Parts: sequence; structure tokens; C-alpha cells
Amino acid sequence: MTDNQFPMAGVLGTSVAHSRSPTLHRHWLKRHAVAGDYVPLNVSDAHLREVLQTLPKMGFVGANVTIPHKLTALKIADFASDRATLIGAANMLTFRADGSIYADNTDGYGFMANLRSGAPDFDPTAGPAAVLGAGGAARAILSALIEVGVREIWLANRTRPKAEALKAEFGSRIHVVDWVQAGNMMEDAALVVNTTALGMTGQAEFRVPLDGLRPGTVVNDLVYTPLETPLLSHARTAGCVTVDGLGMLLHQAVPCFERWFGPRPEVDDDLRAAVLA
Repeated sequence: MTDNQFPMAGVLGTSVAHSRSPTLHRHWLKRHAVAGDYVPLNVSDAHLREVLQTLPKMGFVGANVTIPHKLTALKIADFASDRATLIGAANMLTFRADGSIYADNTDGYGFMANLRSGAPDFDPTAGPAAVLGAGGAARAILSALIEVGVREIWLANRTRPKAEALKAEFGSRIHVVDWVQAGNMMEDAALVVNTTALGMTGQAEFRVPLDGLRPGTVVNDLVYTPLETPLLSHARTAGCVTVDGLGMLLHQAVPCFERWFGPRPEVDDDLRAAVLA
């Protein structure tokens, strides 16, 4: 960066007005005295390619990608990391000096960093993981769990063919379970992860039976609005170790900020407080 440059980044989606990413990155920009900004960018799928080709000309150095653009953004990018290619989705784009777009995925990193922070005693080899949902977030979680050595992953999705498609991609460690049996797969799970929007403010209720949860099971809900979801509330009452979804948002942003703006930021209590405020 030269003294005359004002680096810009943002989050691309179709409903980003209430995204907490601008608050997050602006907190770090202020802390590290970086003269830049991070803004929400509401973009339809039909205009995504045009917007991505225009942003570098406007001084943007990168962008996060959220629902529903993660898969499309990977296809539009000129280059992609092995991680993004494996997951099949991108949540981070970097605009290079020559105008090309580099796609990466930091969701898996954010998920594991949050899990290690919220459940430091979690052992990937302690038992099966039960994962709810088969969307873009689930792809990153499955990849991360396989990478850290989880030997068996039970996967349930409301439409079974999507779960079967992920099994075909990620291999024999994935075992697909019918959605009506989703509650049963929690009985022997060491880790339960909800990657769906169920239980999120404004979305459908989380109605999966939770009687199978047992004390000591690690339960992570990627939903963070509300921060204490019905799943986490029930899991806490059952004696589980609960991990909220906000930490994943915070941790996945660390490598993004570092690549775009320079300094490597920290996830701490001040950041959580700023984002929650």
C-alpha cells in the first residue's frame, strides 16, 4: 500500500444489511490504525460477476462472500486455493494488482479455531461427529473435521440427496442419516454441529429431538443470532459443552484481514463486545 491508497473490502450477499462483519473489521482497522474501510454490499446473483470485475477498479482489495454466492464466486474466480477447491465454495476473495481474483475459504479455519477456544478439551478421535445440514457451511465443516482426524461423521439434511452428494465428494467417513432420524445420531456423538439456519432469528424453529444429548458432548451451533440458540440452551441444560456461532465469524475473519490490510489481528473479549454491541 502507498500513502495515497485507501484499501477497501466488504461482504457480498443478498441480505447483508445487518451483517456484523463491517463492525468486526472496522474494530481491527481502528485498533491497527489502518486507513481503510469495510462495507456491506448487497448484490444479486445475476450481477455478481459484473460487480466482482468492478470492485478492484474502485480500490477494493478483497471481499468476503456469504449466502448465496459462495459457490458462484469460486466459479468466477481466476485462481483458487486447494482448500477452496476441495470445499467447493469460497468465502474470501482477494483482488490482485493485475485484476485477477483469487478465491479462498477460511470457514473451516474459523470453525476449528472457535471449537478449540470454546471446547479446549475436545478430542477429534473421541467419537463420531453429528452434522446437521448440507449447505456451503457444512462443506467447510466436513473438510475441517476430516482434516483434524474425526474418523466417523454422521450427516443429516432435510433433503437427503444433498447429503448423499456430500458423501460422494468427501468419502467413506461420511454416513448419511435420514432427517427424521437426526435426533438419534446425537446419542453416541462426541460432537454435534448445526450448520443449518434453523433456530436463527426470522427462520424456522429448530425442532430436531434432542433427548439423545448427553453430558460432555460438545455442541456447536453456527447460528449466532440469537447467540443463545434453542439448541445451545437445551444442550447446556443437558450438561453438554456448548460453543456459540459468533466465534466462527470472528476467527474466519483473521486471515482475511491479514491478507487484505497487513496486520494479523486477534480475537479477544473487546472484539466480541464490539460485535455484539
